[in-house]
Amino acid sequence: MKTFTYKMVVLGHYSVGKSSIVLNFVKGEFNPREESTIGASFLTKTIFQNRCAVKYEIWDTAGQERYYSLIPMYYRGAQVALIVYDITSQESFESAKRWVEELKYDKPQEFLKVLVANKMDLRESAMLDPEVGRAYAENEGLMFYETSAKTGHNIQKMFSDIAEALPKDIRKTVDGVRLRKPRKNTFCC
Repeated sequence: MKTFTYKMVVLGHYSVGKSSIVLNFVKGEFNPREESTIGASFLTKTIFQNRCAVKYEIWDTAGQERYYSLIPMYYRGAQVALIVYDITSQESFESAKRWVEELKYDKPQEFLKVLVANKMDLRESAMLDPEVGRAYAENEGLMFYETSAKTGHNIQKMFSDIAEALPKDIRKTVDGVRLRKPRKNTFCC
């Protein structure tokens, strides 16, 4: 079975639920008292679809402004970015738009960008209609998902759809470990 490995970076303002989305995807858990990420955290998960394995290497970045200068090193070499905003915060949506603009200049066109409207479980206190995010994503050529890390709404579907959407030619493939006999050393050292 072929394994395709993708490097993913998760971007967005602080407290939008980036870590909660990743935790829900990787472990199927939600922690209402999730600590703020310092710098970045790294998690992996392999899913199986269409007779192949898709391994996500996920860099969950901090949302505080003081860490912004570090973030380009996390999206370097990545194939996909989740750009997350909180539907109860206009400020987080503006921050997401800034990340989209930054990625336009730093990443090639085949880099997949996904705008994520999180905290759909708080729809009654939303400051933003999800259609605003959907229209922005459509205008910018981004994939768009409405999610709730708390309830798990759309989390698994989003990651499955991303695996389908990524072009095959940018996937790093691994067919397994290739073993060979060691060469005899003909040198004295």
